[in-house]
Amino acid sequence: MEPVIALIGVTVVVFLVNKVWSRRPRGIEIALRAGVAVMFTLTGFAHFTMMRADLVAMVPDWLPAPDAMVTITGLLELAAAAAMLHRRLATPAAVGLTVLLLAMFPANITLALSGRPLPWWDELVPRTLMQALFLAATITLAVLTHRSARHTTEDVIRTSTAA
Repeated sequence: MEPVIALIGVTVVVFLVNKVWSRRPRGIEIALRAGVAVMFTLTGFAHFTMMRADLVAMVPDWLPAPDAMVTITGLLELAAAAAMLHRRLATPAAVGLTVLLLAMFPANITLALSGRPLPWWDELVPRTLMQALFLAATITLAVLTHRSARHTTEDVIRTSTAA
């Protein structure tokens, strides 16, 4: 549940601060980049801390080397979170996180169907809805940052040809 709170909370706070105090408000893109960065920093660190054993246990049996899988996905999450802070890297990071979320979803299904006692947010329906929210955030970012980068490039081309 903490990742949802981090994503929504940071996105809303950054959006409002940007809107109120910025001379050039940058809209939802910068706020969503911040929210996604904080969320994946939180989840990335979880791969190496107290939750590691639980995450290793979530890896489906048909995947090899569960410990290595958790390490790799944790490193990818941390790298993508850092990339969100750099405008040019935000699009590939958002696309990568989208693919990663889709690839890791079977582990969430495995956990939800394991029969172990779980908090309500790890049961199948709530977890699927959370995953949909995370995917909506990363897909939206991929589109917004791609458009933003394209418009910036077009502006540079117009400026250089006008000179």
